[in-house]
Amino acid sequence: MTAAAPAVAVDAGSRYLRVARADGDGPPYLVDLPGTVPGEGLPTPDRVRGDRAAALAAACAAYRAHCGPPGRLVAVVPHGEHPPPAAETGEPPPQLLGVPHAVLALLRHAGTPPLSPVLVCDLGGTGVSLARCLLTGGTWAVSGPPRHAPLPGGYGAAFDRALLDGAGLTADDPEVLRLLALARAESGRRTEVALDRMVARPDRAERLADTVVHEVAGREITAGVVHRAFARLTEGLDRVLADAGPDRTPVVAVGGAARSATLVRHLADRLGLPVPLPDGTDPALAPVFGAALVAAGRVDAADRYPHAVAVRVHRTVGGLPRDEELVISPPGTLARAGPPSSPRRAASGSGSGPRPPRAAPDARSSSWSGARAPAAASPRPP
Repeated sequence: MTAAAPAVAVDAGSRYLRVARADGDGPPYLVDLPGTVPGEGLPTPDRVRGDRAAALAAACAAYRAHCGPPGRLVAVVPHGEHPPPAAETGEPPPQLLGVPHAVLALLRHAGTPPLSPVLVCDLGGTGVSLARCLLTGGTWAVSGPPRHAPLPGGYGAAFDRALLDGAGLTADDPEVLRLLALARAESGRRTEVALDRMVARPDRAERLADTVVHEVAGREITAGVVHRAFARLTEGLDRVLADAGPDRTPVVAVGGAARSATLVRHLADRLGLPVPLPDGTDPALAPVFGAALVAAGRVDAADRYPHAVAVRVHRTVGGLPRDEELVISPPGTLARAGPPSSPRRAASGSGSGPRPPRAAPDARSSSWSGARAPAAASPRPP
């Protein structure tokens, strides 16, 4: 008997294409594809940067070439973004899952008590997004996040570019980015200690400015270079927070820049203590790991509308007219976007997908006439 193809999640970012699986009862993990940067993913090819659909197709092609076609595909996208379908992704068609829902699915699977409202702050390569999430009838309702890219190079990407520029290196070389990722993994703690001290005591920052914290491709990156680049991150984050005007609300920080404990503390000073990710999950991988759990059917996305959808119908019972509503879709069955793919469990965990409407006519003689009636939502989904 042939084993079923595994379910796969893809986060096609501006810097890395991350492909993850959550096989059996094990934890989610990055699929090790040829050319993968450890802990990051495949460097995003220049030809698809800025094109979400093309980047997704490139990630799917790399996975198929190495592992074969997936049994189910979930694609992580920024909240509210709907990239056009690309035939190059092949079958099955991807199910789109917003970053906030992916992150909250990861927390729910780990047993983190639900907090509502909660903010999901994505400190990514291209910008900052802040999504306010409310739990409504077992479904997470998400408001549209403001985004900010301080430079054409993005947010986290601009930070990396500033580091490499300070060392006389180019950020357009995939090998240099790979070496920078390895350097961070080896000396990240030393960098954070130096940066934390410089941020806490600006009057003494110059004393640590010449301290070497990274060595990339034979070039030294000093604490002073990191400190100057860090200002780009705090300024961009502060601008988003000022525009959004959030009160002190629990916040989940994800994205590559959220690896910086100093930046997360900066966020905490303004919003409150961040909600910890489960088991020390890498913040950059949290969205794709949550999506991998959804793809594997181990947790529900909780992204379905909590509303029922009905049409107004006219019914004749015993010769008398009667106005009624015929339920087309019960609460918790309609997803926000994209064509239906494989059935997903509803937020209640019932395991049922959208059910067809079913009417039970009165025992007495009756007739239905709803074909020309206008559709109505009870209430209409936002």
